[in-house]
Amino acid sequence: MNIILLSGGSGKRLWPLSNDVRSKQFIKIFKNEDGSYESMVQRMFRGIKRVDADANVTIATSKTQVSAIHHQVGEEVGISVEPCRRDTFPAIALATAYLHDVQGVAEDEAVVVCPVDPYVDDDYFEALEKLGNRAAEGSANLVLMGVEPTYPSEKYGYMIPKDKSEISVVEAFKEKPDVKTAEDYISQGALWNGGVFAYKIGYVLKRAHELIDFTDYADLFNKYETLTKISFDYAVVEKESKIEVMRFNGTWKDLGTWNTLTSAMSEAAIGNVVMNDKCEDVHVVNELDVPVVVMGIKNAVVVASQEGVLVSDKEQSSYIKPIVDKIDQQIMFAEKSWGNFKVIDVNDSSMTVHVTLLPGHRMNYHSHQHRDEIWNVISGNGTVLIDGMEQKVKPGDVVTMASGCRHTIIAGDTKLELIEVQIGKEISVHDKQKFELEV
Repeated sequence: MNIILLSGGSGKRLWPLSNDVRSKQFIKIFKNEDGSYESMVQRMFRGIKRVDADANVTIATSKTQVSAIHHQVGEEVGISVEPCRRDTFPAIALATAYLHDVQGVAEDEAVVVCPVDPYVDDDYFEALEKLGNRAAEGSANLVLMGVEPTYPSEKYGYMIPKDKSEISVVEAFKEKPDVKTAEDYISQGALWNGGVFAYKIGYVLKRAHELIDFTDYADLFNKYETLTKISFDYAVVEKESKIEVMRFNGTWKDLGTWNTLTSAMSEAAIGNVVMNDKCEDVHVVNELDVPVVVMGIKNAVVVASQEGVLVSDKEQSSYIKPIVDKIDQQIMFAEKSWGNFKVIDVNDSSMTVHVTLLPGHRMNYHSHQHRDEIWNVISGNGTVLIDGMEQKVKPGDVVTMASGCRHTIIAGDTKLELIEVQIGKEISVHDKQKFELEV
């Protein structure tokens, strides 16, 4: 099956673990049987591959998330990069054109579109496969997944099916209601619209050409900034008459806040955490290298990371976004395709960063105009390349790069760690020029 996963947003309601680079879908908070932790995107990718090992998965996302995606799920996944945010219809149109023009997927093949970040079980992935098969074999232009509501939610749109069959014609779509209206919708048999649907590639390409003047994927990509912001629901779903809904009554949770996310955690604490027996309904996530001690509090979430520390009543944690919007802070931790970095000290004219490279991986070959850099190798072996000159490095070696020189470091057959000291009056993530490197 072909799958498009929509991966957008910064997930500021999950601050301080989420930011513009490390969105909520990349937070490793779900414990595996072997004791390791995985993120929402890893859990989703693994579930799809478990149902269909040959599934063709493409993630529609922004440029800032590409490195984290490759770091967490590898190079096997396809990526449709949005040059800027233009809502779900342009994103889905671009990803569909990517499947057809770049990957060579035929117009009569079906594709399933779904968010990357719901909390689901195995039956959800089986339902995705069934949804795709229905779109490929049925007569409807769109087949939507309708989630059986578990309570009258104000967070979701609703759709009312014609009858109670497993697959039914959709009679009406309803906007996000208040609680009383939601209760009325549910009494009519309404289902949650979780943003999961399937169609044939050719159908959405045709609708995209009707609404946008473009020739192919490359042309659409180049015109992307000029496109009107519009949701897929408004542009396509609500104007389509040949539409069906398939019921889903399995586990499905939108983990958009700390209150909902902690409900899916299998343990009360992650990281170096000590809680006494007077705590009740408390969840703690600690990514720092220092202990967090929590005593005698109730119904709370405590989260500590390089970005900051959150201590909140669980219900109040849902209202954090306006507060975080006022915080102006540089990115302190990020996963990259080659490894990760963690900022450990910032001053007016210097910044110190702990850098980890995965075995065999390297940074981009690049230069800086406004800062010098010093690399102190603390573990592993590798090769430094400075202005075309190679130098083998090992623990204890120190390498200095003056501003303007081109440089990169390549890890050997083991993980390589170094402390990078940046020195300059204008230290910025934008002060970086990349170059091609022949290896």
